[in-house]
Amino acid sequence: MLARYGLPGFAGSLMLTIGAFGVGWLPLKTGVVEIVYVEALRGTTLGTLMSRALIFVGVALLLQAWLMLGHDLLADRDDPHALVTATPASMTAVLVVWCAPLLIAPPLFSRDVYSYFAQGRVLDMGADPYSTGVSVVDGWFQDGVDPMWAETPTPYGPFFLLISLGVANFATDQPALAALVFRVIALIGVALLVAYVPRLAFLHGINPARALWLGVLNPLVVMHFVAGAHNDALMAGLVVMGLCLGAERHAAWGSAAIALAASIKPIAFLALPFVGLQWAGLRSGWWQRIRGWLLAGLVAGAVFLATALLAGVGFGWISALSAPGEVRTWLSPPTAIGMIVGGATTWLGLTIDNNMAVAIARIIGALAGVGVVLWLILRPEGRSPVRGCALAFVAVVVLGPAFQPWYLLWFLPLFAATGLTSTQLRWVIVLIAGFSLHGMAESSSTSDNLFEFSDGLAILAAFAVVGLVLLVSPRERRLVLGGPLSHGLVPVDAPARARAEQAVFRGRIGPQEGRTE
Repeated sequence: MLARYGLPGFAGSLMLTIGAFGVGWLPLKTGVVEIVYVEALRGTTLGTLMSRALIFVGVALLLQAWLMLGHDLLADRDDPHALVTATPASMTAVLVVWCAPLLIAPPLFSRDVYSYFAQGRVLDMGADPYSTGVSVVDGWFQDGVDPMWAETPTPYGPFFLLISLGVANFATDQPALAALVFRVIALIGVALLVAYVPRLAFLHGINPARALWLGVLNPLVVMHFVAGAHNDALMAGLVVMGLCLGAERHAAWGSAAIALAASIKPIAFLALPFVGLQWAGLRSGWWQRIRGWLLAGLVAGAVFLATALLAGVGFGWISALSAPGEVRTWLSPPTAIGMIVGGATTWLGLTIDNNMAVAIARIIGALAGVGVVLWLILRPEGRSPVRGCALAFVAVVVLGPAFQPWYLLWFLPLFAATGLTSTQLRWVIVLIAGFSLHGMAESSSTSDNLFEFSDGLAILAAFAVVGLVLLVSPRERRLVLGGPLSHGLVPVDAPARARAEQAVFRGRIGPQEGRTE
């Protein structure tokens, strides 16, 4: 299995690592740029072109290895390609092989790790990261921080600020070293996904190895959680851990895990009401649900407050929640609609800019998102709490003011664990391929503008590469376009179907029926 699927992915990650030294994010204050071959990759046009080509081919190889593995995992047992012996352990081994070269790579696809480092330095100097940007730190730009964070307060929770403080103290004035440490922290989050996605999938009647393939081994995890070292990795791992513990009737510990996730990124609090439903029981009435929500809130509140007191930052994180929304991106549907409508009204001379249209579209999107989330919480019947949580994250991401490709990884592991029909699975695969394409086109630290001519060529090349990968062989075509070998992620036998049925929230059916767990 390692030779068949691990080595192609390893080759792809190795190409990503080499390419990252050419077009990845490196701080100005590091001796890495003085290494001869790094200078050759970064300092010449040929080196930059070769580095970007390596990124394209590397992502393509990863994507193809992932698709081949998925096809063989989902194949019928009488098919010669079926991997009937695939286990979570063997899938984890493949993931380790895929990720190994990236451990030493400079950050790729994002440079947020340097803002994490600078925000830790802000806290270390006694300033409040929730009221000031990183510009108060001497040499912040040389540390590789994106200028957008110069005057922008941190949107992260107190637990992650404590982590950033520890990394800043450990790395002192070496941002490149800090980036590697943050990657190790992100890998802890990936390890939590590896540990808890199979357990959650088993409880929902889904094959654990298949759930790992979709939820953890997919190229977006390698690109953004490993290569990009986003703190979303640790948040997502803790969210899955909390929901799994709640499903296993350890809702108090699950609430604590959700609180730690929220003290990394507060959006994780969205999962807490669903842990409250798990605490109440899947046959509970309204009073039991209210009690479950209150108990989950008390536990989570205590844990979150403890991290805030340790960090010494109080409740400043509340006012900083709007920071991500300051970034305008066409990936956010409400923002895109607002920019289109605002652009039209500006062209007609009705407005001077699109700011009002964007603000109105975002407000409408936020209200719609809140409505969907409340409905999922208050009307949980017919689906598992984990499924409800996944749908709530979808609503928040799609209807929210900001959208980044790695936001898909907030809910993708939850859908992998709760199952997808064959049609849903095909759409998810296309979505993963599309955002892999987006990462390929945006892989260069030498250019930030998506609409520059060179990046336009990059997008066309990325389309060509991903299209070729998706359709290059009959196996990939069957997996993406559908066919007899693509059945989705669904329970495949009677015991699995029984577990899936037991995971669904039913509510109290009769007046004498009480809690069942």
